[in-house]
Amino acid sequence: MNTTHIKQENKTKKRSSKLKKWICGILVGIIICIILALGFGGNYLYNLAINPDTPKDIVFESTESSKDVVTINSTSGPVSISSEEWLLKESGYEDLYMTSRDGLKLHNYLIKKPNSNKWVITVHGYTSQGKLTSYYAKNFSDMGYNVIIPDLRGHGTSEGDYIGMGWDERLDIIDLINYIIKEDKGAEIVLYGISMGAATVLNTSGEELPENVKALVADCGYTSAWDEFAYQLNKLFGLPAFPMMHIANLITKIRAGYWINESSPIDQTAKSKTPTLFIQGDEDTFVPSFMVEELYNASSAEKEKLIVKGAGHAKASKVNPKLYWETIDGFLNKYVS
Repeated sequence: MNTTHIKQENKTKKRSSKLKKWICGILVGIIICIILALGFGGNYLYNLAINPDTPKDIVFESTESSKDVVTINSTSGPVSISSEEWLLKESGYEDLYMTSRDGLKLHNYLIKKPNSNKWVITVHGYTSQGKLTSYYAKNFSDMGYNVIIPDLRGHGTSEGDYIGMGWDERLDIIDLINYIIKEDKGAEIVLYGISMGAATVLNTSGEELPENVKALVADCGYTSAWDEFAYQLNKLFGLPAFPMMHIANLITKIRAGYWINESSPIDQTAKSKTPTLFIQGDEDTFVPSFMVEELYNASSAEKEKLIVKGAGHAKASKVNPKLYWETIDGFLNKYVS
């Protein structure tokens, strides 16, 4: 009886051991599948948002059924054929090439205004390019400014295989500021940005800037790249930030060299000493309009705020151009002689 009992116990132990191994194998397989799925999803989000060579149709198609329609060419505001023709045929622009701190060849349009010490850098939006801000450049030129229009890294004819969401770009803008001062020691410089361009100049403002930088105009910028992506992730796919944003954040660090949450205009503007005009349309659903309130409240510099009624994303200047430019002109006249 004892021998039989021992044999039965051994069989039971073997079955239990096999069952445990089988369960462990299944659990390991499930964990591996989850990791692979998260990695795939994070990489998909990286390519969708950060890789400039990946089509962004899904991002912009999501706005087609809304009142605030945004296209790949309208993230810098109204596309003006006449203004673009002015830039390319009448402005007398020069091609200005700069080498970034990480070795990229970056293209800029340089439009000089003789006998003027007033300068503005007009910074375009996400997936856009410099020449699509020609509407703003022409207005500033008519106001007596020398104008530099950058093609941000990964956009237009500039080199770069990732979009920095205004973070690495802030250093490129600082290099342009230093270029201007080298050319014109008495320069009075304004930074103007729209959409991601606004985030870029706000990020720039949080760094130590020379006194030549007199004022900032930020039109429909986001509080942070993390906030904007989390908002779009929920809007496009109905997903919460965790865990996909965290995986995409890691992949962005590996592939592009920066963390998504590093691009935080709200943190940078809190450090800024540069007078800032914040602009937003109250019907913006691409960069939600509540973000301008958070940015404005975070700023401890001299500041003003313009909310344009009935304006969607990057459309404030189109909906009410008179109010838009009168407000900008009035604000800048306080700081630029």
